[in-house]
Amino acid sequence: MSTVMVFIVLGFIAIACTGFVGRRKGGTDLAEWAVGGRRLGTAATWLLQAGESFTTFTFLGLVALSFSAGASSLYVLVYTPLAYLGAYFFAPRMWRKAAGRDYLTQADFFEDHYGSKFFGWLVAVLGVVFLLPYLQLQITGLGQIVQFAAGGGASVKWSMVIAFALVVAFVMWAGLRGVAAASSFKDAAMLVTLLILVIALPVHFAGGIDGVFQKVQARMPEALYVHGGGEHDTTWFLSSVAMSVIGIMFLTAPQNWTPVLSARSPKVLRRNNMILPLYSLCLVMPVVLGFVAMTVLKPGNNGNAALFTLAAQALPGWVVGLIAVGGVAAAMVPSAGILVALCPLVARNVLRVRSERGQYWASQLTVLALAGLALLLALLRPDSLANLLLLTFSGLGQLAPATAAALVGRRGLLGTAGALSGVIAGEAVVVWLTFGATVDVGHISVGLVGLAVNIAVALAVEAASRALGRGGVRRPSTSTPAARNELAVKTEGM
Repeated sequence: MSTVMVFIVLGFIAIACTGFVGRRKGGTDLAEWAVGGRRLGTAATWLLQAGESFTTFTFLGLVALSFSAGASSLYVLVYTPLAYLGAYFFAPRMWRKAAGRDYLTQADFFEDHYGSKFFGWLVAVLGVVFLLPYLQLQITGLGQIVQFAAGGGASVKWSMVIAFALVVAFVMWAGLRGVAAASSFKDAAMLVTLLILVIALPVHFAGGIDGVFQKVQARMPEALYVHGGGEHDTTWFLSSVAMSVIGIMFLTAPQNWTPVLSARSPKVLRRNNMILPLYSLCLVMPVVLGFVAMTVLKPGNNGNAALFTLAAQALPGWVVGLIAVGGVAAAMVPSAGILVALCPLVARNVLRVRSERGQYWASQLTVLALAGLALLLALLRPDSLANLLLLTFSGLGQLAPATAAALVGRRGLLGTAGALSGVIAGEAVVVWLTFGATVDVGHISVGLVGLAVNIAVALAVEAASRALGRGGVRRPSTSTPAARNELAVKTEGM
């Protein structure tokens, strides 16, 4: 076994062990498993939120984007502070809306606020459909990391199988607390490896970071600014920033709700959202590494392999192994977070298992089912969901208007008909533009086009509902157990 593979195996073990120690108590308490008993403090929720910044996209995708698109890749540094600024105000309000109402999922929020089981079911189904490709992406990225670091062969597939067997095991055992514990290892490994790379590679290939940009300036100065034409032009840049800000600010992805529902108070969320923009500045390191690749590799090279191609040329095997551990962690831990978010959606909002014990065991079985399906697709048909992956963020972003409307006042701005119609119309436009339309929208995100239609339809249906005297904005129910529990915690954490 090579030095690199020894480090990768040790990394598997370390990640799994940190995940297993997160368990606090046994039993079949779904709230403890899915949202940490709603008692997590700043450190744990911060790790969960920060984990979204460091995934396989950081290790492979962002370096590749910087290598091919140059300065346009800096959009990640623009949207993160804007998104967390918005989340500073909106996340605590979401917490207060959820407090005492026993929410465990994003779909619980929609179902309760809009008084529609169908709405809750639809949100749950959209979450599963749009995030399954993202889960597969993490598995595929894991295989690529092992392949790039240690070479191809059977070890790649076996590495994927072993890694996800460990993920499933510690997710089923420790749930959200296990994910938070493993996130601490993952972020430490990622930061260490990125620091090594951003210092060692520029020094080796160009004498330092300033030398890298001098070479870029001399050879391809157009890479140093966001240009007005081409694939990654200013339109792509601005629309990507806008869609990303909306998605994070309004928690459109199911796993984004987990830190909010698990926090013990809104103060925890406000504190985290003040710090996270600074932490996200670490994303500048893979962007710099993409510029290093630009000066060393020929255009047209596999951008996803750029990081390990450079590392293999400049660093000893044991360092490449350490880098691979960071990449493996960046695949395994976000995958665990996605599973913890998706499985209660299936149990509570799709299958509608009634008892808490039944929901717990249905969630456990769903872990096996979803992880197994994603792994099987990654092994047998790694490109089968490539087109669907394009819909992940644009599709989930269609939930933003209904979420925002629910946060205004006690009753919200939209009734069930308006909000639901807007979501359906927005999703239809996104799917149509992605798969079937001959309409050229340029480099504007299809998610933004869908949002425009979404909002227009929602407002039109809402106006029609009010004109016809059919209720418009729904008055929140006071007859459900969730509503009765709300009074007990109405002012908690204020």
